Amino acid sequence: MLNIETLRQVPLFSKLSDKQLQWLLDQGVEVWREPGEIHRHEGEPAEHVFILLEGQVRITQKVGNQEILLAMYEPKTLFGELPVLMGQTHFWATGRAVTRSHILELPNQVFWEMLSSCTCVMTAILRTMAERLQAVQTISQHREKLVALGTLAAGLAHELNNPASACRRAVGQLRQTRQVLQPLTVKLNQKEMTCDQKAFVAKLQQDAIASAKTATRLDPLTQSDREDEVMQWLEAHNVGNGWKLAPTLVTAGLDIEWLENVKKNVGEFLLGNVLTWTEITLQEWGLLDELEHSTTRISTLVDAVKDYSYMDRAPLQEIDVHEGIESTLTILNHKLKHSNVVLTREYDCDVPLISAYGRELNQVWTNLIDNAIDAVNGQGGQIWIRTNCESDFLLVEIADNGPGIPPEVQSHIFEPFFTTKGVGEGTGLGLHIVYQIVVGQHQGDIRLLSQPGDTRFQVRLPMNLS
Repeated sequence: MLNIETLRQVPLFSKLSDKQLQWLLDQGVEVWREPGEIHRHEGEPAEHVFILLEGQVRITQKVGNQEILLAMYEPKTLFGELPVLMGQTHFWATGRAVTRSHILELPNQVFWEMLSSCTCVMTAILRTMAERLQAVQTISQHREKLVALGTLAAGLAHELNNPASACRRAVGQLRQTRQVLQPLTVKLNQKEMTCDQKAFVAKLQQDAIASAKTATRLDPLTQSDREDEVMQWLEAHNVGNGWKLAPTLVTAGLDIEWLENVKKNVGEFLLGNVLTWTEITLQEWGLLDELEHSTTRISTLVDAVKDYSYMDRAPLQEIDVHEGIESTLTILNHKLKHSNVVLTREYDCDVPLISAYGRELNQVWTNLIDNAIDAVNGQGGQIWIRTNCESDFLLVEIADNGPGIPPEVQSHIFEPFFTTKGVGEGTGLGLHIVYQIVVGQHQGDIRLLSQPGDTRFQVRLPMNLS
């Protein structure tokens, strides 16, 4: 049976009188929790604070499919006070008994009365709150960065996989073309050709590649019609594999007139071999071009990661905000494509370089753009990124046409642990980190304007951070 002496052993209540302790006993409710039993679930109403008299309680927060350990409370400890003191209506973490635990539950009203009437308790609680809040924020911020890093890494891996797969595929096809091209080249050299024919064939290769480089991309119907015309011509001139040659020749912009010219210069006897050799040469050139595009894409992604992280650069520097936004968009490109989002850039080209912490600002763009993608949810969603100058400040606005943020929660949006997402879908620290970076680190300003179909985050940064 809980009594005054047991309650006095709690350091927080050691200086309270017997009358005050008895009042707490009368107002509180004793509960026991068995090992592994949930005391309070994340998302439940924050209507009580708790005194752990015996046992251990583990505090965790769910993010995705994982649980983050925030704290482990030992006997004679107050816990559950942070949401109440911060004015939040629901618990943002789950408490679970590790061992058999004896807990005294105090209603919020009793807790507030105790604070107002007992200065020593208020001082101790506020000191403990500050320490716990800092510890929990540090843990959650690290986790938030790891989650963001995981999201970026997954998207980057997907983006790198596409060009890497294209390179691997092109290399395999190049091996096949070389196996055909080399024997065919030898065969052509063994044919009896005049000097003019040899010169024509050599120039033919160069002209075909030049034509392929400048060829207009045809719509599917026109492409099909021209392939049929070419195949009929090839069949009429006894050229085998016309079905295989026609697509490559048409894609390269080569037509019946070109074929007639080839026949005129090399004759019917060499026509099939020359056209096959030309078609394989065009295939090889196309594969090399694909390799160039794919490796360039990989290089671009690597450069984007370096730009995003501001690798090998001083923390405070002159930066181009547009470059930071673009590197962020490159990193998030997979999610943008997967969500079927229409992105519109409205950049002011006259925006100057600003003095800022580039790496941290990229965290801001990542959080805001990622939230905008989640808000539109791929349902015909649109996102706008705008920049312009306002006196001594640079304005970056990230807007979306999602459902908006309810007016009653807009004033809390930058508070730590506040989130509009469902339980387990967010830590509630993303926008709080954004606020700290913009306002605390850069002496800027961030504002939210939101109504259904039009949500805007406006970030204002000083041109010169001194």
